[in-house]
Amino acid sequence: MTIRVADSQQRLDIPGAEDRLGPTGRPTREFPEPAPLSAHGPARIVAMVNQKGGVGKTTSSINLGAALAAYGRRVLLVDFDPQGALSVGLGVNPYDLELSIYNVLMSSRVDPHDVIVGSNVEGIDILPANIDLSAAEVQLVNEVAREQVLARALAKVAGEYDVILIDCQPSLGLLTVNALTAAHGVIIPLETQFFALRGVALLVETIEKVQDRLNPGLEIDGILATMFDGRTLHAQEVIARVVEAFGDKVFDTVINRTVKFPDASVAAEPITSFAPSHTGAEAYRRLARELIARGGAP
Repeated sequence: MTIRVADSQQRLDIPGAEDRLGPTGRPTREFPEPAPLSAHGPARIVAMVNQKGGVGKTTSSINLGAALAAYGRRVLLVDFDPQGALSVGLGVNPYDLELSIYNVLMSSRVDPHDVIVGSNVEGIDILPANIDLSAAEVQLVNEVAREQVLARALAKVAGEYDVILIDCQPSLGLLTVNALTAAHGVIIPLETQFFALRGVALLVETIEKVQDRLNPGLEIDGILATMFDGRTLHAQEVIARVVEAFGDKVFDTVINRTVKFPDASVAAEPITSFAPSHTGAEAYRRLARELIARGGAP
């Protein structure tokens, strides 16, 4: 299976969406508020992936998860980065953990239910990580079906959630391959800077290999433009190039650069509760609506 890059003029036909001009330089849409769910599970698993650091993976995982939870979805956030930033960003101290996702990966006797912790956001649970996870990449090399360890672990809890978001480390190593093998979809956060563009081809190549060899059902749910500053011609040119290359795979929603995101991280809250009326909070609520409208979440 290969990724088909859409023509830049192609548009998804989404009922209830209204055209208007947006920062991507093309007609964008307003997405309807999703209907409540009558039941929960099984979860659609989405990996947040980019091998470049500092592009907004963790910020997007936390805030998209919070926005989905606000629309009545049960969300599990999986911290799959040894730095543990997602855990810290929701008030979990990685140094206080007796068990983490590392233990789930390395021992089939450790049940994910014993590791999952609640968060201060209603509807969100966390599968936390700490520095121990850095050892897993080496230790998994000798395991049978080493690329499928995370998928087997998440299968034990998928029935209890609507969406599982995996916040991946900035690498294309074995841990990221595990996330791609476990996932149904991929979101690629892309900083609107020229150098951020250079790694996208390598990432897409890795996704294609996983599709061909390990997970033929894997889809790219979308490319998410982050840290956008509409006042600069550079940012506008980067978005134009991404849209030209990937067409409708680029989310209509664009995340603007703002100091409110690091402020919310320091407060260990998603921006949707830290500053619910801020444009950044509305952007992630819009992203949640768009993801649901696209079929990337129930």
